[in-house]
Amino acid sequence: MPVFVMLVAPSANRVYAEAAVQLAAAELAAFSAGVLGGQLSPAVPAQIGGVPYLRFEADGIGPAEAALLGNVSALYALFEMTAGGLLRPVEVTRLDRYDDDLITIQKYQGKTNEQFTKLLLNVTLLASAFAGEMTSRPFTVLDPLAGRGTTLNQALMYGYDAAGVEVDRQDFDAYCAFLKTWLKRKRLKHHAEYDGPVRRDGKTIGRRFQVSLAAAKDEYKAGRLQRLDTVCADTTRAAEFFRPRSFDLLVTDAPYGVQHGSRTAVAGLARRPQDLLAAAVPVWAGLLRPGGALGIALNTLVGSRAEAAGMLAAAGLEPVESGPYLEFRHRVDQAITRDIVVACKPQT
Repeated sequence: MPVFVMLVAPSANRVYAEAAVQLAAAELAAFSAGVLGGQLSPAVPAQIGGVPYLRFEADGIGPAEAALLGNVSALYALFEMTAGGLLRPVEVTRLDRYDDDLITIQKYQGKTNEQFTKLLLNVTLLASAFAGEMTSRPFTVLDPLAGRGTTLNQALMYGYDAAGVEVDRQDFDAYCAFLKTWLKRKRLKHHAEYDGPVRRDGKTIGRRFQVSLAAAKDEYKAGRLQRLDTVCADTTRAAEFFRPRSFDLLVTDAPYGVQHGSRTAVAGLARRPQDLLAAAVPVWAGLLRPGGALGIALNTLVGSRAEAAGMLAAAGLEPVESGPYLEFRHRVDQAITRDIVVACKPQT
């Protein structure tokens, strides 16, 4: 059977770089199970010329498979290993629609590693009933704890529609300012609307920022647009801004309970992300369409994975508790050990 090796992309974050090989192996397994018919063998670490690779076997990687594998978060290059041990490059294609500074240019304390954000989006999508459509249609992605928009930007990079909810006014304003500046600097055709206060029953419940954009002028002219819709509001009120069953994917980083607390109208300020999840998960589940998936990254040092999975199950979702989805636990720093919990919404 043909042997392939994946060159792991370097990471600016030293601790994440140490976990990248393990995480990439689990992500490859998720791709294999979700969209490649299980044809990849388990990936194992390999050193070639003193550089870390992942080695696996496959029946063959054609253009369709390469178009999927090109989106693995840690992939830098892919090679087929010849019988003589030489590496033959495999041309991969990516979903990326924009320059990568959309993802990388923002720098601020507490920002989630960009590779991990991409991994989280990927494995959530791969667990959904729509995984086979990853490269053939735009998805609708909601980050209900959007922060300064790393997940939103990754969704836009893939050509998907993105929506977000963020309670912190400073983070919301910073993201709006960044995206407006970035779009103008890149000279991308777009239309942006900042609606200001959103009122219900005479009370202000949030603020809203909406953008329609396209990667090329002819696409914009033809009406083939991507849409971003983000609001500054309490995430437990997300259903007041978005229609039920309107998102394919919900992808988010739960507060880690270290630098920042989590705040909701129900729970107030809390250091345990479970307090936020208990109030918000039923709302989020209502926004997910049947067959969709919800992926949450959380700090297991302040709340267990099992507890989070139980909350998702109580909201009518089905946690994925097998295979590579149990292999994403990794250390971030001495106060954070991060894991991923993914759950799917039944189609019936």
